Amino acid sequence: MVAFLSSWPWENLGNLKYLLYGPLIANVVYARMYEETPKFNWCLHILILCALRGAVYTLCSGLNHWHFLTRRRRVVQQTVDFKQIDSEWHWDNFILLHAFMGLMATYTFPVFTNLPIWNSKGYLFALLLHIAVVEPLYYFVHMLLHSDYLFTNYHSLHHSSVVPQTLTAGLATPLEHIIFGLIMGIPILATCLLGYGSLKLIYGYVLIFDFLKCLGHGYTECVPPVIFEFLPFLKYLIYTPTYHYLHRKEMNTNFCLFMPLYDALGNTLNKKSWELHKKIFSGENTKEPDFVFLMHCVDVISSIHVPFVLRSFVSLPYTTRLFLFPLWPLAFATTMLLWMFGKAFLVMGYTLRGRVHQSWCVPRYGFQYFLPFAKNGINDQIEDAILKADKLGVKVISLAALNKNEALNGGGTLFVKKLPDLRVRVTHGNTLTAAVILSEIPKEVKEVFLTGATSKLGRAIALYLCRRGVRVMMLTKSTERFQSIQNEAAEEHRSCLVQVTKFQAAQHCKTWVVGKWITPREQRWAPSGTHFNQFVVPSILEFRRDCTYGKLAAMKLPEDVQGLGTCEGFPGS
Repeated sequence: MVAFLSSWPWENLGNLKYLLYGPLIANVVYARMYEETPKFNWCLHILILCALRGAVYTLCSGLNHWHFLTRRRRVVQQTVDFKQIDSEWHWDNFILLHAFMGLMATYTFPVFTNLPIWNSKGYLFALLLHIAVVEPLYYFVHMLLHSDYLFTNYHSLHHSSVVPQTLTAGLATPLEHIIFGLIMGIPILATCLLGYGSLKLIYGYVLIFDFLKCLGHGYTECVPPVIFEFLPFLKYLIYTPTYHYLHRKEMNTNFCLFMPLYDALGNTLNKKSWELHKKIFSGENTKEPDFVFLMHCVDVISSIHVPFVLRSFVSLPYTTRLFLFPLWPLAFATTMLLWMFGKAFLVMGYTLRGRVHQSWCVPRYGFQYFLPFAKNGINDQIEDAILKADKLGVKVISLAALNKNEALNGGGTLFVKKLPDLRVRVTHGNTLTAAVILSEIPKEVKEVFLTGATSKLGRAIALYLCRRGVRVMMLTKSTERFQSIQNEAAEEHRSCLVQVTKFQAAQHCKTWVVGKWITPREQRWAPSGTHFNQFVVPSILEFRRDCTYGKLAAMKLPEDVQGLGTCEGFPGS
């Protein structure tokens, strides 16, 4: 039997739970439309406060995933995986619960009907009540939650997340959030009853409370140890992500809310707290990557599909959604700044069989790779990333998509020749990509139309197919490059490689392999029933309803991968 208040009453509603805000919204709309002189409306303020609370957690979560700035101060080296993201998907349930608790309080206590906007004395009273009442009460309740029955039936859910992150703060049972909501409300209610309450006090206390919870649950250490060395007493007034992490690791220590003072008084202070905090902040705990995948952005909208924007969204396969478009101006401005000042940066990482894998991004978009004047700048960015990887001791750096463009740097050979003393191996995934493409072409196919035919990938695909006796129509205007590839084939297979210069040549071929972007107009030449295999980034538009389109080449990671919680961030992946 499920324990009382251990599951949310709206659990089966999914995202429809937000309809529960409907009565509050209806109240606000009614008051605005039908009341001649609108009164002070708590429903409006509760809705605004809920939105601000959600924004605090979302923004702090984004900052927590700025791996390019925070990777050397990670409390936990492992990153958040799909399982944890799923378990924390409805992390904001407590905001909805607290909204109705707040609404009940405003109707229960008349003192809330005539609150001033500002009262400076209220802040002092709220602070004193927080230190003298909230902190010790939370400490006592938190210790109680670690007793056998309460931990098994309630608090274990909060500890189930392997990697503490900002949104983990919201992962708890309804009973816990009711208790914490009541505790958090003590300074607000008491200050208002004393006559020193104000609207700004309520907003300020709740949002600062949320921010401090986000601070402690983050897996990036952001509190400089120097402040504790300069003012030692602050150790007992300010907790840190490391401090809270030790509680999750050694659960009989560090129970405090925000002030370690009560752990010290209760003899539950973990003696390693400050030493580990200093070690993590200095970067001594950092493990450098063994493998780096050097990618690039595709377009402005898809570049929003990264962990430091919306953590939950990036765990889903990329699709263009309406809520992304309001973010376009910000993303575009970031594009311009990165174009002028950016360097390759860390986007995400995971661990596979004890080895750290990371994805770095060259701050360039797909269209920039086709601007003649941008070529040198892009190669400089790639070279800087290779040198950085070499300095860090990375074993392999793999160039992705347009970073290994033949016309840009000869598939990466430019860097290998220019930097002969590199210890890091510079590779690309052409061979594997070609293998994936070829595995998707049925054995019975006897004719293929190939665009991007003289690229390294196109060459590998054409040479393999001709050995199978498949007739390959290679679309290229360069007779010299075509003949160079044809001469690589065995003499008895060379007749299978045919140079074509126009799309009309493929009007009877139902197997197209697309390695260079083609327009909807060029797709019209494909006969009905054609299947488009592709290795072009970005993927081609699915224009023909009477044809089928393959996805971009991909390989499945082993099931023992750890910390992978991000889907590919480009269309067609």
